[in-house]
Amino acid sequence: MQQHSADFSQGAAFVRGDYLPIAQASVPLTDWGFLRSDATYDVVTVWEDAFFRLDAHLDRFFTSCASFRLDPGKTRDEITAVLERCVSLSGLRHAYVEMIATRGQPPWGSRDPRQAANQFYAFAVPYVWIANEAQRERGLRLMVSDVQRIPSASVDPTAKNYHWNDLTMGLLGALDAGADTVVLTDAGGNVVEGPGFNVFAFSNGVLVTPQEGVLEGITRRTVIEMAGSLGIPVQLRALPASELRSAREVFLSSSGGGVLPVTQVDGKPVGEGTVGPVTRQLVKTYWEWHADPRYSKPVRYQASV
Repeated sequence: MQQHSADFSQGAAFVRGDYLPIAQASVPLTDWGFLRSDATYDVVTVWEDAFFRLDAHLDRFFTSCASFRLDPGKTRDEITAVLERCVSLSGLRHAYVEMIATRGQPPWGSRDPRQAANQFYAFAVPYVWIANEAQRERGLRLMVSDVQRIPSASVDPTAKNYHWNDLTMGLLGALDAGADTVVLTDAGGNVVEGPGFNVFAFSNGVLVTPQEGVLEGITRRTVIEMAGSLGIPVQLRALPASELRSAREVFLSSSGGGVLPVTQVDGKPVGEGTVGPVTRQLVKTYWEWHADPRYSKPVRYQASV
């Protein structure tokens, strides 16, 4: 395995057995992961020198690989070592760390995915927030899109994937309309998920999040567990767009920021138009849980050579 004395301060990547500065990392043009979005991935974060819920992210990554019939070619311990090395090389104390399995490329002329040599990649870059500081303080402006999410019968939403054209088109429409982000609906008019996040609505003392047609986010799971610890009832069920619009509080959950408040839906205020007390309590608890040894795995930083 080649070693580098290059600058990893902006991030480090693992590409075909080598560690590279993130700016030098690439996927071959002929890899079906690029050509066909034929890949799966997962993202774990590092906060204050420790991975948060790494085991849960590894569980989901291997489940997604099995769903798409991909073999990363590495064990859990081997993947953990690669992720840790990417973080260590970069020296990042707060990081966004991604593991990826792609289909790779079958022999030329073959359309048989079983003949492809699957590939594993990974990288660590500075922590990614999907909402900036001002948006987190005032709350996001969310738009419910008329773009429908890919049906679950077509692409399994519980297996993390790059089939994002519906999310991208919905997001472009929301941004053009002056919103900050978007949530898509299913054929029944129920909200499902947005680009990189799950959604929650709080009203009548109950926290509701969609049960079907969504990625089962690790941060979503964390919110559900936090709510249980705080005595907040949770319902996993269909969430009609009309119920979201009339909710007392709304927030998003994502590894890219944790619990992110929403104070406007489709141009109208949520509740009083300010971040509500339940959302604030969950934000506080989310970051407190990062110090809980049940969920954190300290990174072993080593000098790069």
